[in-house]
Amino acid sequence: MTSSAVVSTSAALLNGSAHASTDLDERRRVSTDRSGYVPPSLPDGVVYATSADDVVQAMQLAMAHNVPVVPRGAGTGLAAGASAKAGEVVLDLSRMNRIIHIDPVEQLAVVEPGVLNAEVNAAANAHGLFYAPDPASTAICSIGGNIATNAGGMWCAKYGVTRESVLALRVVLPDGRILRTGRETIKGVTGYDLNALMIGSEGTLGVVVEATLRLRPRPIQTATVAAYFPDVDAAALAASAIIAARLQPSVLELMDGPTLEAVDAAHGTNHRSKGGAFLLAQTDGYGAFLEQDVLLKAIEPFASHIEKAVDTADADALVATRREAIPSLERIGRVSICDIGVPRNKLSAVFAGLEDISRKTGVRIFNVAHAADGNLHPMIVVREDESITDGPAKAALGEMFYLAQRLGGTLTGEHGVGLLKRDWLKDELGDISLELQRSIRRVFDPQGILNPGKAI
Repeated sequence: MTSSAVVSTSAALLNGSAHASTDLDERRRVSTDRSGYVPPSLPDGVVYATSADDVVQAMQLAMAHNVPVVPRGAGTGLAAGASAKAGEVVLDLSRMNRIIHIDPVEQLAVVEPGVLNAEVNAAANAHGLFYAPDPASTAICSIGGNIATNAGGMWCAKYGVTRESVLALRVVLPDGRILRTGRETIKGVTGYDLNALMIGSEGTLGVVVEATLRLRPRPIQTATVAAYFPDVDAAALAASAIIAARLQPSVLELMDGPTLEAVDAAHGTNHRSKGGAFLLAQTDGYGAFLEQDVLLKAIEPFASHIEKAVDTADADALVATRREAIPSLERIGRVSICDIGVPRNKLSAVFAGLEDISRKTGVRIFNVAHAADGNLHPMIVVREDESITDGPAKAALGEMFYLAQRLGGTLTGEHGVGLLKRDWLKDELGDISLELQRSIRRVFDPQGILNPGKAI
């Protein structure tokens, strides 16, 4: 397709939509996400959806004129899954941000995709409930984006990732038809599980316009521990000891020494002076403090310093330490936030492997991890004028994946494939799985207009 043809087909969608813009600043704003990926050009324009009808109209026009559409939520994705270039139109869902209904008896919430994760929890909290998937970016990430990537977060060790907390969806298909998946009951096995298929599909099968979320009772009490260790290896061994003790903490987060230094520099704290690695652990429920006692016994042989939160404010400050990891690193350079998963008993081995990759490539790697489920976020930090998609940074990313693969792990635990990880997809999935998944994608989107070039 020639560039002039692309512009003319995009114009049909942009001119036919009630809320659209071709403003240069707006195109630049929606061209990429938080991954650090820089697209080669800007999208032709952006359509702002304010209702499901807007999405239906946009997809019907896109299908009729063969216009590639890139769905976008809050733009906090970390795999370039919402990046867009010339010839494509961004479908921005951030204005669809209503909490439609909360049912405190059935413990569910019905929301639009642009609602922020933290807003759902604030509304649920008024009823003594909470929404379990809790990314570190909870204050800025949207439910639609969480669904697109099957996001996890700090509480997923005990309560599961997004897929375990989404009961039903309304989805606009590429041809404008509306599909309803799932149900409002906890159980239900009628037909294939299209609800689960949509979650984690990275905007390649349909556009979510409404989600029914499962809420849970807020724990009656929570016990919080911060432990410091001589090095990341000792912290990893402590995390494994917690799992071996048959505990299921609601939060178990690990940060290495360099990341602690970045947080200290950004916020004036003194975590690094207490140790070379940090483990944040929470237990909850009626037995929270009984479980905390068992947890403390498990980690004491490895720890150099342990603190117990004395009140909610103290606990919130410790949790904030973990949440501030990425923003703190963004102050010192361009950050590529990676996302590998390994068996939990391989945490020590994966940290050793990451140190080796850093030495070989010369790339600085900072580490945080959801230690209770083996999901690590090695973060590559380069200068602002350096690329994260070429050269040493890309070499380090590839080596991280091969490291995870050797240890029985995965390319991505919760951020998705997007654009950044497609080079290594076949190595994990294999030919048969990859072809079946591409066939499924063609069933939903035979013209290939929805988020082209992403995920599979």
